[in-house]
Parts: sequence; C-alpha cells; structure tokens
Amino acid sequence: MGAKLKVSSPISQWLLAAALLETVAAASLSYNGLAQTPQMGWDTYNAYGLAYNESTILNNAERLVSLGFRDLGYRVVIFDDAMTELNRSSNGTLVANAAKFPSGLQNIASQLHDYGLDFGVYSSAGRFTCGGYPGSLGYESQDAAWWASMGADYLKYDNCYNEGLSGTPKLSQDRYAAMSNALNSTGRDFVYSLCNWGDDKPWEWASTIANSARISGDIMDSFSMPTTSCPCGPDDYYCQIPGYGCSVMNILGKASFIRSKNQAGYYNDLDMLEVGNGGMTYDEYKVHFSMWAAIKSPLIMGNKLDQLSPEDYAILMNPAVLAISQDPSVSAVARTVRQQVDDKDEWGFGEVQVWQGSLIGGDQVVAFINAGNNTRTMSYSLVEVFGGIRTNENAQKSWDLFDVWGNQTVMPRDVAARVLNGTLAVANATGYYNASETSWALGLNQTNPLLMGTPAGSVQGGGLLSAEVPRHGIMMWRLREAGASQKRDEL
Repeated sequence: MGAKLKVSSPISQWLLAAALLETVAAASLSYNGLAQTPQMGWDTYNAYGLAYNESTILNNAERLVSLGFRDLGYRVVIFDDAMTELNRSSNGTLVANAAKFPSGLQNIASQLHDYGLDFGVYSSAGRFTCGGYPGSLGYESQDAAWWASMGADYLKYDNCYNEGLSGTPKLSQDRYAAMSNALNSTGRDFVYSLCNWGDDKPWEWASTIANSARISGDIMDSFSMPTTSCPCGPDDYYCQIPGYGCSVMNILGKASFIRSKNQAGYYNDLDMLEVGNGGMTYDEYKVHFSMWAAIKSPLIMGNKLDQLSPEDYAILMNPAVLAISQDPSVSAVARTVRQQVDDKDEWGFGEVQVWQGSLIGGDQVVAFINAGNNTRTMSYSLVEVFGGIRTNENAQKSWDLFDVWGNQTVMPRDVAARVLNGTLAVANATGYYNASETSWALGLNQTNPLLMGTPAGSVQGGGLLSAEVPRHGIMMWRLREAGASQKRDEL
C-alpha cells in the first residue's frame, strides 16, 4: 500500500511547501521546462551504427518494457543517424527511409507511445549528418515541423559538416539556437540534446537553448586505453580536436573541470553508456555507470538489449545508483582528491580519485575510484573527502554509510538471468524498483532500502572512510547524517 502524505503538522506543511518551491525553482531553470532530471533511454548508434531498422527499434523497445527499464526511467528510444533517405524530396522535406521502416515513422512512433516510451530523432547542425544523410543546417524550421508531424519527442543534434560555422562560442550558439527556436515553434515538447563534442565550450552557453550538450569526443568501450583518434588527454577539457575513441577515464577527467555547469533542465553529456557491449570488465562498467550517474550525465544506453549478460543487466538496473542520477537536486559530484600511483595499467594509466557531492535532504554521495593496476585499500579522512577544509561542516558531522553496490542492493545474478530468459517477471525480481509507481524522491524520503543502498556502518565527525577497492573499480556510498533516517520516519 502506498504511503499517504500527511500535511497536518507545521513541520510537514513546511516540508511540503519547500518541496513545491524547489520544483518551481527547478522548472524555471530549464529553458523549455523539460528534463528536470537527466534524460534516460536507449540509442541505436553504439551497438548498430547505421545498420538498424524497424525490427531493431521495436525489438529493443519491447525489451525496455518487459525487462523493467521503462519503469526505471529509460524512456526515450533514439533513432540515430541514417533514419532518412539520402536525398530530400523535391520540396526539401526529409523522407523517412522506406526500406528500413516499411510501416512508416508515424506508425512506429505510435507503437512507442503505446509502450509508454518517447520517440527520439537525430540530425546534424550541418549540411550532412555524420553518415552522409541530409543535415538540417538551413532547414531547421522545415525539419522540426516534419519531426513534430511524425510524433517525435526528442532530438539528438550532431555537429558534422557544419560549413565552418564554428570556432567561436557565438557561431556555435547561433547555429544550435536556430534549431532550438524551430523546435519551440512547433508547439510540441522536444527534449533537445546537443552533440557538438564540446566544440566552442557549450557548457558556457547551451543551457539557455538546450537540455544537454556533449563535452568531449565520442566514447569508446574502454576504461583507460588512449587512442590517436582522441588526441586530447583527460586534463585537456577544452579540446580543439575532440575526435572519437575516448575512454571512460579520459572523459571523466574532462568532466571534472566543468561539473558545476549542470542545473535542472541542462546537463553535461558524457556520451552514451557502453555497459553491455563487452569491452570492459564488470568492475570497469560499475565505474562507468556510477560516475555518469553521479555527474548527472544523461543515461542513454547504446547496447543490444537482447544480448545483455546478467551482470550488465544488474548494473543498469541498480536502483541506488539511479536514485543518485535522478536526485531532484541535480547536483553533480566534484573531484576532491586525485593522486598518481606506481602500479600503472597496460596503457600506462594509474591514479586514485575521490569524488563527493550533495543530494537532496542533506544526503551526500562519495566515490573512491581505483584506476591503478592492483586492488588497494583506499582511506581518506572526511576532511579530505569534503575538499580538504577542516572547518567544513559536513566533515565534522557523523554519517551513516550505505554501499550502493552492496549485496542487498544489486539484483542477484541468478535473478537477473531468470528475468533475461523470461522465466521470472521483472516485477517479482529481487532488487527491482518501479519508479513509475513510487518516485525516486518519495522512495528516498521513505528510506527505501533499494534506493539507499546496503547499510555499511558509520563514520564519526572528522573520521576516516576506508574501503578495499578492486583494480579499475569503485566504492560508492550514500551518506546520511547519523540519526536522520529515524527523524524522517517520525515525520
């Protein structure tokens, strides 16, 4: 039975009023009132490239529903590059690729909407898309109207063949603002996602015209491997040649310099999730997923949902990590410690990092990342965790600790396997949380153990946080002020 909201006491009335004011304030920050928490969904590109079709879309959409992804918030299905014919019609209108989508985009969009999913489309702010299909530069109003007529809800807008209209923030902003205005003019709600690879510092201007913007070159399914195609290192966040083939640690390093640019309705986009594509270990995928969530990047899966392993499925379904991603405060974590270590991996990368951030209601999130080549014990005082300032109020508090990857939180492997093979309904699966039935905010206020994480002891004010962290692994906690959970229950 769902809990009833009580507003009889002065404290309860104040809490309700504060929550309403916070919601209104958040909405005012979003340029179009959408994406109050980071976008979640699935995109064709990383797993299928240009070779996808109607069956690809509908098969994966069905699994978004049957595997429980939709009710965790993974709702948008993005048709990436190559969704149209190679040429426009005689009147300049885009033409859906008839061979790929014999039922027509409108019918497919209707099926997605019937599933409770959103229809995402793709183009480029250039003459062509990256795959050589018609781009939308100069066709903004016409293309926006066409997508709206198809029933689209989301646009991913790339940066290929931009006719030299980049090189200064003003040039890029004007080019992307033209599409923003066109989308708004359709009268239909569009979540607008810029994919301009960090070109011309979108974190400094895109929040007034879009809901998210990429900050780097394209991701690669690798933890730390350097590539010549991604020439800028993790410290070179303003990269003149963003490239592609960037590792998780490369992108994470760049994100550390601009994490403060997030706000409700606008997010730094670290690119798609690679979980499930096979290029990283279980521990590496945990780092990838955890940090994308904690930095408040959009969580857009780029995998084949019919080929997920039980381990990868459990990562993507982790409710305690997703509760951090979808936290109403939308505050991104900051890196407070970074130290080089001697045990470099095969690519010469080796360091440890501590990240910390605030969550709604005074909770905190702390992550220890071991990017060295061996398992190690990581120990840091609360003073170090909270930025090295001894007088920091949070460093002097006592905290209850909750392990977001603990064994009471992550879906067990055998349970995940049964859901994937269809012998267990996801609604009956241990470790599954339905955010459509009980919102993240309400679940946290009720101290739902799936959202909090596995109890992991406590730490006294000024004390030491310590954990054994595997090679290329992470330890991440939710911290709640000692005794605060009991006080919330009493309210």
